[in-house]
Amino acid sequence: MGSVEPDGPGREALDVLYRFVAALELAPTVAVHSTDRNGIVRYWNHTCAEVFGVSSAEAVGRPLTSLASHLEREEDFRNTLDTVWKTGRTAPPRDWRIKRLDGAERWLYSTHFPVLRDGVTQQLFCMEVDISKRKVDEADLIEAGINFRQLFERSTDAIVLIKGNGIIDANPAALAMFRCAGKQDMVGKTLLDFSPEVQATGETSTVADAALTARAFIDGNHRYEWEFYLSDHTHIWAEVLLTSVTLDHEFLSYAVLRDISPRKAAEHALAMAARVFEKSRDAILITDRHYRVIAVNQAFTALTGVAAAEVMGGDVPGLRSGMHEPAFYQQIWDFVAVHDHWEGEVCCVRREEGDLPVWVAVTAIRDSAEQVSNYMAIMTDITERKRAEEQTRYLAEHDFLTDLPNRVLFLDRLQQALVSARRQHTKVGVMFLDLDRFKGINDSFGHHVGDAVLKEVATRLTGCVRGVDTVSRQGGDEFVVILADIGGVDQAAHVATSVMHAVAQPVRSDGHTISLSVSIGIAICPDDGADIDTLLKNADVAMYHAKQNGRNAFSFFNADMNAHVIERVQIENELRHALSNQEFLLEYLPEVNIASGQTIAVEALLRWRHPQRGLLMPHQFIPVAEECGLMVPIGEWVLRQACARARAWRDEGCPVVVAVNLSGAQFIDSGLVHSVEEALRLSGLAPEFLDLEFTESVIMRGDDATMATIATLRALGVQLTIDDFGTGYSSLSFLRRYPLTKLKIHSSFVKDIVDANTDAPANANAPANASANASAKANLIPAIIAVARSLKLRVIAEGVETAEQLLFLRQHGCDDYQGYYASMASSDPDLKPRPR
Repeated sequence: MGSVEPDGPGREALDVLYRFVAALELAPTVAVHSTDRNGIVRYWNHTCAEVFGVSSAEAVGRPLTSLASHLEREEDFRNTLDTVWKTGRTAPPRDWRIKRLDGAERWLYSTHFPVLRDGVTQQLFCMEVDISKRKVDEADLIEAGINFRQLFERSTDAIVLIKGNGIIDANPAALAMFRCAGKQDMVGKTLLDFSPEVQATGETSTVADAALTARAFIDGNHRYEWEFYLSDHTHIWAEVLLTSVTLDHEFLSYAVLRDISPRKAAEHALAMAARVFEKSRDAILITDRHYRVIAVNQAFTALTGVAAAEVMGGDVPGLRSGMHEPAFYQQIWDFVAVHDHWEGEVCCVRREEGDLPVWVAVTAIRDSAEQVSNYMAIMTDITERKRAEEQTRYLAEHDFLTDLPNRVLFLDRLQQALVSARRQHTKVGVMFLDLDRFKGINDSFGHHVGDAVLKEVATRLTGCVRGVDTVSRQGGDEFVVILADIGGVDQAAHVATSVMHAVAQPVRSDGHTISLSVSIGIAICPDDGADIDTLLKNADVAMYHAKQNGRNAFSFFNADMNAHVIERVQIENELRHALSNQEFLLEYLPEVNIASGQTIAVEALLRWRHPQRGLLMPHQFIPVAEECGLMVPIGEWVLRQACARARAWRDEGCPVVVAVNLSGAQFIDSGLVHSVEEALRLSGLAPEFLDLEFTESVIMRGDDATMATIATLRALGVQLTIDDFGTGYSSLSFLRRYPLTKLKIHSSFVKDIVDANTDAPANANAPANASANASAKANLIPAIIAVARSLKLRVIAEGVETAEQLLFLRQHGCDDYQGYYASMASSDPDLKPRPR
């Protein structure tokens, strides 16, 4: 320490210095005393009392020389003090051997520095460290080599001996510390060889080592902290006491190293905790055991809007909100008192913004005596999380397309309605709604139009009911309405009528005007069931009954309806086993060329040979198969069977085309093209002998996927036919988009062909006014043929049953025909020439 010269009066400077020196009372290893010009002691700290064996009360006011002697160096000591008094400069640190009044000797490492006023030395301060033990150790080391070796080898501290620039010896503790197998791994190396390039201070290890070694050489020893990098790629921290000695006129040094890695780790963890505390995004508040705030971080201020200075020393703020009763907060502290921790959602107050939700974790911190010393509260703003949870809950309970309650929320609302009805002795109506032929809208106009229709229907349904009622979308085109607390069936019938009227209004979307109708089934609680499952099942049964009776109607449930539904369910279950049980078969209806009378193709028609019900026609099971998703596997079976049969005919010398009907479900399925390819590959049938028929509704979709599928199928070489032409809504522009090969006129046009001579309808039992309608319908056939010709398509008429009908078709240029006039469908059709 250099000299001290105060700016103010000398006494004030000394007071400042005394206060500074008084702080050294906390350093138990440093003895500090001061003397005036006459050598009288003016200050004597408690460590002096331990070093000199004289208390402060005995020392102050007495000459320093009377308290201890410097033995053979007394004169040298006095000269050192005189020099400081005269020059006003600090004396270099030196080792002094003293003899105390009690006769005990001590080695002291001392430095003296003056206190100046106006350039004149007023007092001398001395700071001394008792190095007696080190001196004894040095003496013992020099005087007793054997004892040193034992101490060296047995020391729990790592010790290395250094001569010149290299290590000449290392004790077992050093070998263990540096992870060395033997002394050969250390001898000849330096401590720098075990050091990283740069120390934690930022200095290179080389530069820092040189400075510390020089310091130890000058001062005799020097203590410092050093980071080592070991051979196993681990880092350790060590406290190093580097001591320089002279032995046999040679300069040696030895380093005593103690692993302080745990302490450094603790210091690092403490520093890290401080940084985490301040940088944490969560608000952190720490109180003493009496709940008085002693620390908050920046995030706390950001969360609450309250500055740290405003809360220090006060009661816990930020957790108090009018949303909670005082007892709520007391329960938190009571829980922490027992369990040391509590966490949960709390409503906090943000200044100038009001309440906000936070997640709070309160922890009791206990001292070494297991007494609570502090409490720590960590608060996280969960406003966004709560908003996200509410949004997620809403999405989980509402239909994404229509925003109506979905089945989850619907079931909850229905349960509440049933409970209320039992309590109020009222009734609950459950209306099951299904849009009629909605699938055709998706197929013809695309799903985007279908979605727009569903949203419009949802809006209309909501407008037909009361606020206490619930409209829910169950999926697809199915809706369910809960009519809560109604008086009876009349009220339900009134709502159903309103719904049918609202739905029947045309919907305009994407340039299309679409007419709708709806089938409604109604079940009343408690008449038709008192629980949710029964009511829903019965409403569904009633809706199915309404569809079976012509659609566009509502029907109340009655017990007789169950028999029909059970029948349908049975058919569905039996259909699922029909393929594996090989119950399906194909019959073939010939297609005859009108000009030649030759059978040029056969249409494959599916039949179900039911083990109990007998032979079932397509209309008896195909609708069920489409509804339950079985048409794709059934259609694949039909394709493979028909192709195999056509190949067999060809091998027998009868090369005819086989026509196979494709359902809308097959066109939606992404595996259709692969199914066709597999059927052709497995059968070996040439693609031109396969004719795929599909209805107008397929091409009316107009979407890219459908167009790509049809184009791919045509590229395979198969023929493509529009089936039942004239019953849909396709236009010439739609037909031009697709690579079609044939157009089939629906049988409804053929059966109404009028004899040109009699003007009588083919059906003689038809009403008189039917003649004009039938004639008009039949007269569309030439127009259809003209359209086909313009598109270079062949034309085939189905349902030909009379010679008159065939004549009419021939006269108007129809290419082919099929029907009972030529042949009935058969599993083994006769392919000989037919009537022309």
